[in-house]
Amino acid sequence: MDANGHVAAIWTTPEESALMESVERIEAVSGGLAGDRYERGTGYYTPFDVCEVTFVAGEALDAIREEAGIDLSGGEHRRNVVTRGVDLSELLDARFRVGDAVFEGTRPRPPCRHVEETAGLDGLMDALRDRGGICADVVDPGEFGVGDAVEYVEDRSFDADGFAAAIEERRE
Repeated sequence: MDANGHVAAIWTTPEESALMESVERIEAVSGGLAGDRYERGTGYYTPFDVCEVTFVAGEALDAIREEAGIDLSGGEHRRNVVTRGVDLSELLDARFRVGDAVFEGTRPRPPCRHVEETAGLDGLMDALRDRGGICADVVDPGEFGVGDAVEYVEDRSFDADGFAAAIEERRE
């Protein structure tokens, strides 16, 4: 991860399909970002497919603007945190710190038709394919803001060999 990886923007909205609002600072709480649709249980996919917090790379949004001519600078991507200088795939199955909060990357966040329909931008779902960002859970609540560093904390992926060795060790 780039040593200069940081938060470039933060977006939130209190309910499904409402316009995203840009904020400078926010509190990560158990269940998501304070007041955001998924933390409140009012998101479009609640309770079926909930991401507590979504992260997307600003570089991906730049590429979408350049390649597809779709400008997402107003939060139309519907992701909570826009980063710069961060390889989000490195944060899957890992814990990472942003400001005072710690998150755990849980899975990629694929694009959906709802994002395209809400934004009213034809082609948005296809443009976001393979660059829709990641989902993350809040592990340790805390405040963070635009400009805060994104710092890798630890790998949390399953280590089958280590697990098997630990079981074998306990048997001895």
